[in-house]
Amino acid sequence: MPMNRTLHPVTEAPLRFWHRDAVIERHHIPPDRTLLDLLREDLRLTATKEGCAAGDCGACTVVVAEAVNGQLQYRAVNSCIKPAHAIDGLALWTAADLAQRDGTLHPVQQAMLACHGSQCGFCTPGFVMSLFALYQRTVVQGQAVDKHSAMAALSGNLCRCTGYRPIVQAACSLSAEPAQAVDEKPIVAALDQLAATEKTNGAYLRPSTLSALLQARARHPQSQLIAGATDAGLWITQGLRRLPQIIDLTRVAELRRVKHYPQHIAIGAAVNLQGAFEALAADRPLIAPFGERFAGWPVRQSGTLGGNVANGSPIGDSMPLLIALGAQVVLMAWRKGKAVHRHVPLDQFYTSYRQSLLAPDEVLAWVVVPRPAPGEWLGAYKVSKRQEDDISAVCLAVQLHMANGLITAARIGAGGVAATPARAIKTEAALIGQPWNEATLLAAQTAIQQEFSPLSDLRASADYRRQILGQLLQRAWLESTGHPTVRLEALA
Repeated sequence: MPMNRTLHPVTEAPLRFWHRDAVIERHHIPPDRTLLDLLREDLRLTATKEGCAAGDCGACTVVVAEAVNGQLQYRAVNSCIKPAHAIDGLALWTAADLAQRDGTLHPVQQAMLACHGSQCGFCTPGFVMSLFALYQRTVVQGQAVDKHSAMAALSGNLCRCTGYRPIVQAACSLSAEPAQAVDEKPIVAALDQLAATEKTNGAYLRPSTLSALLQARARHPQSQLIAGATDAGLWITQGLRRLPQIIDLTRVAELRRVKHYPQHIAIGAAVNLQGAFEALAADRPLIAPFGERFAGWPVRQSGTLGGNVANGSPIGDSMPLLIALGAQVVLMAWRKGKAVHRHVPLDQFYTSYRQSLLAPDEVLAWVVVPRPAPGEWLGAYKVSKRQEDDISAVCLAVQLHMANGLITAARIGAGGVAATPARAIKTEAALIGQPWNEATLLAAQTAIQQEFSPLSDLRASADYRRQILGQLLQRAWLESTGHPTVRLEALA
């Protein structure tokens, strides 16, 4: 074990999870030790590879499953940025666990072999695990794998040494043979026995109720809150930061739900990004393709909407959309023996770069999003160097309401153009009360290019970002007024 690991405090409770027909138990695992390090260094399970150590390349992909109502729910996750303790009480598969004892390959492995989907082989285990998760949620459930679902499943695997065509071909061929299902009964039984464990003391806290979470936060305001750890994991692997104590909110029952009300929906802070975007898209279908461009599938399966919002990155893609939708956040704390809360409009939540109104003893518990009002038009756009699994250069979301040829209301959220996710208030003022024509568009383009002073960095120059803001407004005008526009899917 590396020397710097010996300086960490360790958790009192053991780490336990199912793997290879048995419950694995490990003691004295530091709170910030990654799952990849646990697998490769502690358990010597070296089929899982380390590539970027940032959750981008997918070489480290493994599959975890949780028992829900007597069945397993499978997720492909990046082990390089996931804390080891985050899989406590779950089942785990690596690429070395799929073949049968007599050496017969699993259908996803056989498909990769038959379609020549591997070349150097280093990233192949990650592709196989993404396909295994896809296989479990489609083929085993009697559903076919098409190109769209294959591309979505593989969006977090970036190796291209073979060329992507044979890998997608392998994915699409999975429905051709009878399904090979996992025997879930013994796994569910094992996980049910592990599920009762709640960690509210030690270096890695994992409360299971909202009150326990708030009380833990009140006792340990300096602890690091995590949900999916898709950004906090980078602090460990890239920033070499030490996190001596962690509070993991992903098992808090109340925060794992999406609540539906007549005027709004409330998305719990432990709802993963995929579930959150699906909930938003149920009211606004346009959000579905926008959500698919938020990182890759493993990140959307681990990261949460609440975590993305609380993180406050100026290039976080969800915040411009939520600002345009008029979202609020619900902040909660445990004070004087009871839970208290306050609502804050998201466009007022951020104070400076990665700083917000969140107090040390508070937790961002819910993201509250209004339902669409009659006459709403919404456009959401992301500009990045890759179509999938990439950070935005610019993100823009535009919500308009029009009546009698005039714009009666407008909300615009922007990302990548300021120190925080921002609302384009001056640009909104240039639109409201005006006819939605080319003259108004020109005034709005001028306003938005003057409203922000973006920085130049490796992703884009300041001038490029300003120019893109204006062009995205033009795209919104074209789409909202019925003009034909060119989309990537039309060129496929």
